[in-house]
Amino acid sequence: MSVHILEMSGISKEFPGVKALDRVTLQVRPGTVHALMGENGAGKSTLMKCLFGIYQPDEGEIRMNGSLAQIRHSKDALNLGISMIHQELNPIPHRSVMENLWVGRFPEYGIGPIRFIDHKKMLRDTEALLKDLGMDIDPQALVGDLSVSKVQSLEIAKAVSNHASVIVMDEPTSSLTGNEVEHLFRIMADLKRRGVAIIYISHKMDEILRISDEVTIMRDGQKVGTWPAAELTIDLIISRMVGRDLTQRFPERENVPGNVLLQVEGLSSPNPRSFQNVSFELREGEILGIGGLVGAQRTEVVEALFGLRSIQSGTIAIRGQEIRIETPADAKKHGLALLTEERRVTGIFPVLSVLENTVISNQEKYRGAFGLLNEGKRRSVAIESTEQLRVKTPNIDTQIRSLSGGNQQKVLLARWLLTNPDILLLDEPTRGIDIGAKYEIYVLIAELAKQGKAVIIISSEMPELLGMSDRILVMREGRVSGMIPAASATEETIMRLAAQHSA
Repeated sequence: MSVHILEMSGISKEFPGVKALDRVTLQVRPGTVHALMGENGAGKSTLMKCLFGIYQPDEGEIRMNGSLAQIRHSKDALNLGISMIHQELNPIPHRSVMENLWVGRFPEYGIGPIRFIDHKKMLRDTEALLKDLGMDIDPQALVGDLSVSKVQSLEIAKAVSNHASVIVMDEPTSSLTGNEVEHLFRIMADLKRRGVAIIYISHKMDEILRISDEVTIMRDGQKVGTWPAAELTIDLIISRMVGRDLTQRFPERENVPGNVLLQVEGLSSPNPRSFQNVSFELREGEILGIGGLVGAQRTEVVEALFGLRSIQSGTIAIRGQEIRIETPADAKKHGLALLTEERRVTGIFPVLSVLENTVISNQEKYRGAFGLLNEGKRRSVAIESTEQLRVKTPNIDTQIRSLSGGNQQKVLLARWLLTNPDILLLDEPTRGIDIGAKYEIYVLIAELAKQGKAVIIISSEMPELLGMSDRILVMREGRVSGMIPAASATEETIMRLAAQHSA
């Protein structure tokens, strides 16, 4: 019998214009965490979708416990003991936790063909499962009322309830707090003790080195190799992922902050639990980082600046002139642009093309005779923008949802740059993006600042805040707790300000 619970051999998959997988092999042992790493577009998610029956490979074979597996759709995968927790969570929001957990396999009772759902058994089974996993979730709560982290925990519970022997986790910690990440790792350790194999996809290298037993690295649709995690370092992983030594994680910056461009004084939300009395200045050519723990209300502040949230009191001034921003249209008119935190939810239009996603915020500039859109101009602008930002796509008519996360983010940046903003509000601009694509986005941000654009970066990654900011504003529970020059800041000083009582 094979020592590997899962073996994928010679897996190839081609899409129009793109060879996504080229004879990839993956072997996973039971009771281990096997990390799958690579830049966006390396083929990680495509390989896992072939495993889970979402895609059919063009060639190659999959074996479970040494036996050849036919996986034509996801139900086949589940029946074989393979579960997948996707990066994009898709629960049924208007149904309860227990209904989401057992959907498609509700416990029943009855006589012959007359069947009823056994809600009492479903509740008992749900309570027992959640207790066993140490998850504090109300089985009867509506899933739409849960936090993202609890929805993710629910997906893990669903995988365990399926008696899965292989669980694929795609970026499982991207929306979790530090405590929630620790809880996830405890659950993973328990699953390992039960003999479950976990395939873990993440760009967070410190996590990978901490929890993984083995690491497989992919590049350009091919397998680079598999190594014991104990033999790897962050520098080794990076060089094997990108195919070159990346001596700098952040580019040299030549921006010189100038005159005050944006002045925010005493900005407060009508919600007393949200941001209160927030004040700061932003200069031309400056990159201002905003740090803080989950719940610090950083996103809420920039959304208020962009007209997405109400402001009860306080003032916003641009170049010394007080302005009113009540809608995103007002914000755009005053030269602001917002790259939102969740690109898949509030950024991209997934079923539209790269072309449409690029030009959609600037449509009025492409009108011709009789107010009709000038298709030639739209196409030429989209092609020029995607080439400038080096977006990897078969063509601009490709649906944006088929692009990697890093390339989707570049399209969104291209969209906003076409509006020619003076102030860019970037909320977690590199979340879920690989190290190579991150560097390209950092270079772009640095170039924009050099041109005199003012940039605000919200980031939960300390190295990013320290490496890309001129100054760092730290928030705690909706209030400013400090402003420090990045040159003299450390992770410890930022964390101290993020955790202390606000000034």
